[in-house]
Amino acid sequence: MTSSVPALLLVEDDANLRLALRDNLENQGGYRVEEATCVREAREHLGRGDFQLILLDVMLPDGDGYTLCRALREEGVTTPVLMLTARTLEDDVVRGFESGAQDYLGKPYRLRELLARVGALVRRSGAAPVKGLRFAGYRLDLDRRKVETPEGTPVELTRKEFDLLAFLVRERERVLRRDEILDAVWGRDVVVDPHTVDNFVSSLKKKLGWNSTSRFAIQTVRGVGYRMEIEAA
Repeated sequence: MTSSVPALLLVEDDANLRLALRDNLENQGGYRVEEATCVREAREHLGRGDFQLILLDVMLPDGDGYTLCRALREEGVTTPVLMLTARTLEDDVVRGFESGAQDYLGKPYRLRELLARVGALVRRSGAAPVKGLRFAGYRLDLDRRKVETPEGTPVELTRKEFDLLAFLVRERERVLRRDEILDAVWGRDVVVDPHTVDNFVSSLKKKLGWNSTSRFAIQTVRGVGYRMEIEAA
């Protein structure tokens, strides 16, 4: 893995929870997330590359997080581990730390607390979370949720407009379906008219001052969705 974006391995067998976690870690935290649903898949991912953090469920279809974490430590794997589990009795927490985990967070958890713990562990691993994004001279400050034009002029965006822009920039050059955009920006549990995406894209273009000479374009892919295209500097 050569990307400068901190890479996380999320090991969770609950599909809905895994997808929600991935979206929040990518869109709110600025991380790159790979997913595994069991011990076997986790080992396959770990064998292919390096990660700055492993988020590890305890109860998995083909084993448990305690055993996997202990085995990794015995094999010399030093990647920090954050255990995410509904098992929060004192004995369970102690067992997690004794197996080699750096942190232990019980379900259900608060998103801000999860992101704070992830950020602390990533920094401890020597990698810093992404603080900003750039495209066509524009700057997005993910911490302060601010956008500036190439000339340094602030662009006033609503929360959803900012989230949409950040998602489009991260997924640049990829065709994004409207339902995919809705899930990432509005969430899977919120019912939103798909045409809402069209309205927000139109508003973004106006606020960013897009015109035919701009170095970026949010292209409409008829019948599918949108693609952010960015001209090389």
